[in-house]
Amino acid sequence: MQNNLQSIIEAAWEDRNLLQELSTQEAIREVINLLDQGQLRVAEPGSSGWQVNDWVKKAVVLYFPICKMETIEVGPFEFHDKIPLKKDYAAKGVRVVPHAIARHGSFVESGVIMMPSYVNIGAWVGSGTMVDTWATVGSCAQIGRNVHLSGGVGIGGVLEPLQATPTIVEDDCFIGSRCIIVEGVQVEREAVLGANVVLTKSTHIIDVTGSEPVTYKGRVPARSVVIPGTYTKKFPAGEYQVACALIIGQRKASTDKKVSLNDALRDYSVAV
Repeated sequence: MQNNLQSIIEAAWEDRNLLQELSTQEAIREVINLLDQGQLRVAEPGSSGWQVNDWVKKAVVLYFPICKMETIEVGPFEFHDKIPLKKDYAAKGVRVVPHAIARHGSFVESGVIMMPSYVNIGAWVGSGTMVDTWATVGSCAQIGRNVHLSGGVGIGGVLEPLQATPTIVEDDCFIGSRCIIVEGVQVEREAVLGANVVLTKSTHIIDVTGSEPVTYKGRVPARSVVIPGTYTKKFPAGEYQVACALIIGQRKASTDKKVSLNDALRDYSVAV
């Protein structure tokens, strides 16, 4: 079935006139329903790393032009949008605190806690994860199990602007308050990010734990403890400090996965 859906999506991606056909619209809606149920993912882990299912992401993009604007009424609240909201949270085993919102086409696994927050279409959020107050999980982002997205965290999406790789936060990570992770950056398992770390594809992620710095881009290695930092860069007008992220150590065995972000960072005398 997936091969048939994929061929229809790929054809419509190349020829948008096919969006007028009922069979194309039905295929797109089926992909979105499968995403909503967790039976499809935009990206998934494999033996050789993460595999991006590009055609699924294309289906998410094509879903917007076939949907019509509708009024959505939730008690005294009114919205006007193309994408319906997720429903039946009790049956799904998800705790949802007002005003948390997840769009249809996102998957929120049983055991997730959503404080007032937002999960966009195409995203996948694993069991045991806390999406804390005013945190945002962008379109098609992949958030692992037992992750804590602290207050105000921004996980970037792939739709605006359209990007190839979704942002990925793997299992058991702590993401500190007001962190921003965008442009398909991958935060590997059990990493800890202190407050206000900003990661883009071009951000220098510098391991300063050895005698010489080691610089990464687009990836935070597993179990790293990361804080905001700066480095000196030369410009025609002079030398200036440019934002970066500093790897100051590794998660220790004494730091249990369930402890707070403060406790994880306290090993390195870093406040959050």
